[in-house]
Amino acid sequence: MPEKSHRIAVPGSTSITAIATAPKGDAGWTFIYAPGAGSNVHDPFGVFICRELATRGVNAVRFHFPYQEAGKSGPDRPPVLEAAWRAVIGTFRGGGGKLSVGGRSMGGRVGSMVVAAGEKADAVALFAYPLHPPGKPERSRIEHLPALKARTLFCSGTNDAFGAPEELREAAALVKRSTLHLMEGADHGFAVRASSGRKKPDVYAEALTALLKFLKLPTGG
Repeated sequence: MPEKSHRIAVPGSTSITAIATAPKGDAGWTFIYAPGAGSNVHDPFGVFICRELATRGVNAVRFHFPYQEAGKSGPDRPPVLEAAWRAVIGTFRGGGGKLSVGGRSMGGRVGSMVVAAGEKADAVALFAYPLHPPGKPERSRIEHLPALKARTLFCSGTNDAFGAPEELREAAALVKRSTLHLMEGADHGFAVRASSGRKKPDVYAEALTALLKFLKLPTGG
């Protein structure tokens, strides 16, 4: 599928890279994806999801934040992360059909925060939602979840140190229209033990199927 790189200005910060993977024909959805804190626009899972969605008629966009553009390790302040999300949504909202925002870990969490704060979206997809830092359940990141009005998918592994299955069930219950999909044995990076008989690509494929069902898109092909 054809891909095009864009430069998007973030108010109060620098410009960032976004890569759009265009579908053939008219798009039924526009899907925007942001990576986790330690990755970037070339995050393997993001690349996989966006390219697979494009084959199913989705205008798929992935981007990264200003600190990732600069090659820095520490995330930007929350207002900058949120401004980046809003700038990308504003750029691609008219890309076709309904709009879904989301991403992995921090990228998805910040996307859900801007939607909870009033940014319009038809769906939110949260992969490996970082419910709390590992070993610190008292620092739960759930304050904005009850304000999410869009349909929301939580898709995480059962071995994720950032949120145990029961914790995620409780968090998802805070969102009125939520779907929870748990991937057996997968950790925060979607890796699985060799003894499971599965590999990371198998987990990627399971997460894709969960997303396609959530968006009501064909799972075959």
